[in-house]
Amino acid sequence: MSYALMNLLMTSAPLAMRLCGLSISDSNLAIQWHVVAMYGPSFFTGALIAHFGAMRVVAMGLTTIAFAGATGLLGTTASHFWVGLILLGLGWNFGFVGASAMVLGTHRLEERNKVQAFNDFIVFGTVAFGSFSSGHLLATHGWTVVNWTVFPFVVLAVVVLTSSGLFRRGSS
Repeated sequence: MSYALMNLLMTSAPLAMRLCGLSISDSNLAIQWHVVAMYGPSFFTGALIAHFGAMRVVAMGLTTIAFAGATGLLGTTASHFWVGLILLGLGWNFGFVGASAMVLGTHRLEERNKVQAFNDFIVFGTVAFGSFSSGHLLATHGWTVVNWTVFPFVVLAVVVLTSSGLFRRGSS
């Protein structure tokens, strides 16, 4: 879910910035810092997972993605896009890396290849759907609706996370 939501917002953000009258250099800067926020935290995300557990790190990532959507709803200045995309990158990192760590604990060794293949199919299938939906939502409903779309999916993901029982036990 974190990857699909990240792709949904990130794909349409530069287009939305242009529609809001912002410059290409503003969009370039936003995407550059977004990418830094996506991969920079990887130096310590593993330590966070080891300390707090993968479920909590995923929950933190989903919450951060929700804050990215909220930031997008607060305004359409360059600063709103920059902060929103930085939060989005950070949320993606925690959500995706945490969820990837969770996949490691869901199967026996002999099932590894099939589980990883199925996980990749689900992840990249939802990413493709998010990417295609992004352009359509932006073109037909605008940037506000793109941001509002994040919240039901974050809530759904948090419900699934908490209902699994693993979250309450503090499992990693």
